Amino acid sequence: MNYQPSTMNLTTKHIIVKGKVQGVFFRKNTKQIADELHIKGRVKNTDEGHVEIIAQGDENAIKKLIEWCWQGPSKAEVNDVIVIDINNVEDLKIFNIYRE
Repeated sequence: MNYQPSTMNLTTKHIIVKGKVQGVFFRKNTKQIADELHIKGRVKNTDEGHVEIIAQGDENAIKKLIEWCWQGPSKAEVNDVIVIDINNVEDLKIFNIYRE
């Protein structure tokens, strides 16, 4: 993806991806897509078997990330993507993979 972000429409979302999303390189691929879209934040696996993402960036870039989350990497089987708006979040600097 070749994407040029706008600083005018900065938004932050909490995204929860459900399904067969662990053990399929979902976090690694999420970071790659986020970096290409100039999105800052973090991604981690949850104890419930989901993938949790905090994403901050241009509104259109976040929409593209959410669209990608519905598909995920080739071995993923996504059942649901929950998106929650986050207000009053610090300005994030990079996109990290949390390994817990």
